[in-house]
Amino acid sequence: MLFSFAEHTLDVDRRELRRGAETIPVEPQVFDLLVYLIENRDRVVSKDDLIASVWGGRIVSDSTLTSRIFAARKAVGDSAETQALIRTVPRKGFRFVGEIAPQTAPAAVKPAEGGARATAVPRDHEAESASPSTHRRASLAVMPFADNSDVVRVRGGAADALVHDVITRLAKLRSLFVIAEGTVFALHERGIGPAEAAQLLKVDYVANGSVRRSGKRLTIAVELVEARSARVVWADSFDRTMDDTFAILDEVGSRIVAAISTEIETLERNRAVLKPPSSLDAWEAHHRGLWHMYRFNKADNEQARHFFEVALRLDPTFARAYSGLSFTHWQNAFQGWAERGPEIERAYAAAAEGLMADDRDPAAHWAMGRALWLRGRQEQSIAELEQSVELSPNFALAYYTLGFVRAQSGDAQASIAATDVARELSPYDPMLFAMLASRALALARLQRFEEASEWVVKAADRPNAHAHIRAMAALILALGGAQTEARARMGALRSEAPSYALGDFFSAFDLDDEGKKLFQRAAGLLGMA
Repeated sequence: MLFSFAEHTLDVDRRELRRGAETIPVEPQVFDLLVYLIENRDRVVSKDDLIASVWGGRIVSDSTLTSRIFAARKAVGDSAETQALIRTVPRKGFRFVGEIAPQTAPAAVKPAEGGARATAVPRDHEAESASPSTHRRASLAVMPFADNSDVVRVRGGAADALVHDVITRLAKLRSLFVIAEGTVFALHERGIGPAEAAQLLKVDYVANGSVRRSGKRLTIAVELVEARSARVVWADSFDRTMDDTFAILDEVGSRIVAAISTEIETLERNRAVLKPPSSLDAWEAHHRGLWHMYRFNKADNEQARHFFEVALRLDPTFARAYSGLSFTHWQNAFQGWAERGPEIERAYAAAAEGLMADDRDPAAHWAMGRALWLRGRQEQSIAELEQSVELSPNFALAYYTLGFVRAQSGDAQASIAATDVARELSPYDPMLFAMLASRALALARLQRFEEASEWVVKAADRPNAHAHIRAMAALILALGGAQTEARARMGALRSEAPSYALGDFFSAFDLDDEGKKLFQRAAGLLGMA
């Protein structure tokens, strides 16, 4: 069927939206939303109706729904101000109000001359497996854990509580499309196992496990499986004494969430790198950007910026891509790779766009916190970072950045606590060198120079540690009395960056007066200008 309205044609069978002869790129989920609104144009469609039809009843935030309505309006030339085609009915839902005429689809439609034919991806397993939104997020089902305890097993025990906690925490990260608890438990009650559930739900990954309580011991086993290949990509077990069941479930739940999110992001990042750049969708372009971003050099940072911009051209509502783009401008300012002032404003502008796209995404508040720090607004920076943690207590980068900011302002104990949480949540994080360095800086502020030296050497020896971290290592080693190693490290740094001086270090870090005096003393010990 074809639906014609306001110079547009929606071809349901071919899954194409056209304006005249021009084919308009539309994400599958947005296309489905348009079709549902048009087919139900005789009534107001509630949010619950849309979630049930377009998202299959999965967990969906208000901001996600709003972003899809925004994208649907944009695709058909409408806006929130005019609402000529898609009208918002306050507290009720939405209704398609454009005049429309159904008709039979023609045999073929010629694409716009000189332009690439852009169509919505067909609704098959291949198109939807990563998510119903052009692979915007990898999808995951956490199946109920088997309870193998010696005691009589009932629903709602420790196993179910753990799964509920893990699903909730993963959903709060907002980087994954997490199947709702009600759906996975309903499939479990029907005797459907993880492998079959993954096929039915068309997800990329499925997590499952078991809980066994024997006497005062609680043993939890969990594994993460890549659905397409049935390959176990991560597995672990946790054996605890039953002193405090809730504390144990909280601790193990945090570790499971951190491991699952880290493993999936790494897999998606590496997969995106292997694809031709011209074939990337928004999700893949974003992860290609992350791959370059975490290398912390000027050339890769520029490549990262390019891929984040590609992701945003494909999906202007992708909050995570705005956060990544903001980070590349942050790096340009912090590293001195571009003129600082304009890059600070670009980092702030991208972070602001991310918050507009999804103000419930912890990464959006993380990006804004970093941008505000660049602007010298530390109190506001900390408030944004704390909001990020509040939204998702498992978002390691927010804890790390809190440690980074507090170490420079002189709140050393709070910095150490925050960086310790960050490392516990993400022990193999690409930003591990920065977490270690922030802890070292905090220890140096406490005059614990030998301990600080141990941590900063670990940071500087990480393969992606940049020049400022290596300079910090030399300076803290000097404060700790290890002059020979300090001079050797500074010499190695200057062989790569001959003009590096204390001014470069102070330009990067926003140290308070006490912190500056400390590192000026260290520079004097090294004879560093």
